[in-house]
Amino acid sequence: MSILEITVIFFCVLALVPTIASLTRFDQWWVRGFDFPRLQVSVLTLFFLTLVLIVFPMGSTWQVIMGSLLSLSFLYQAVKIFPYTILARKQVFRLEGRKSDTRVSILVSNVLTPNKKYQKLLDLVQYWDPDILLTLETDKVWEEKLSVIEENYPHTVKIPQDNLYGMHLYSKLELEDIEVKFLISEEIPSIHGNVILRNGEKIKIHCLHPKPPSPSEDDTSTKRDAELLLVGKEVKDHNSTLVFGDLNDVAWSRTTRLFQQISGLVDPRIGRGFYNTYHAGIPVFRWPLDHVFHSKDFALLKLKRLPNIGSDHFPIYIELNHVSIAKKLNDEPEKPAREEEEWAEEKIEKGR
Repeated sequence: MSILEITVIFFCVLALVPTIASLTRFDQWWVRGFDFPRLQVSVLTLFFLTLVLIVFPMGSTWQVIMGSLLSLSFLYQAVKIFPYTILARKQVFRLEGRKSDTRVSILVSNVLTPNKKYQKLLDLVQYWDPDILLTLETDKVWEEKLSVIEENYPHTVKIPQDNLYGMHLYSKLELEDIEVKFLISEEIPSIHGNVILRNGEKIKIHCLHPKPPSPSEDDTSTKRDAELLLVGKEVKDHNSTLVFGDLNDVAWSRTTRLFQQISGLVDPRIGRGFYNTYHAGIPVFRWPLDHVFHSKDFALLKLKRLPNIGSDHFPIYIELNHVSIAKKLNDEPEKPAREEEEWAEEKIEKGR
């Protein structure tokens, strides 16, 4: 065997590691981190599969072994990300409707606390004019800079923090029964309550920003998973519900898929695209971390990733129409298997 063939085998084995890690249930940060770059892993896998076909003699043992393993790896990754391509069936239908008082628009922006480009976010708010603005990683300085919008956004929830987990909610629509909760950690707030639409209907909102699994944040994904699954259980079978924020998890991960299955909420990105929001500064390493999930009684009007504001996250904007007919048009999320429900309970218990 030549040095080139040995080298190719070595790198092919490395290329298989992300898929093998994703198949496990280990929650260490470096294992769960492989859930994120599925598109990048797919491209890398195809590259090495091509190398195997070129370098090794046709039909040789190593070509068959490595070619088969890489093909299976690519198929696994492709199945996970396929729903978030334009080739897949849309889970949420687009429906204009005749009334404007049933609509609600939301802008979510993780600002990155040290970021000083306040005006860029203010310009986006002025241009898109959302009904609700959720900012994440906002401290007291950001709170002061955003105070200029409060004339148009009289209903606010302010949780300035210096630990990258501050959260501010600004709303043109009336807020009711608002609670700030610390579901899993005393450092990580979340906002829960009701928003009253212009037609008087109430919708439940849950604004989240759990801690990610990373060497600088949390050694495991347990607390993040527990918070998402706990909220998923809370909103299960509820109509008129929105869950949004920087969930620090990708749409195709086991945890986020299980969150959807348990909660019954739908994802407007399915069938439309990735809408990658992180990392704004590194084009080749981007994935969707900022999310808006909603109950089936909402139809989609608009979904856009907005220009960079100097943060490591792109803001995301969504406009929804709260109409009962959407229940019949939107697809039903999968139901969780019994084994998955048990795993969710274990995660929640362990996270607490």
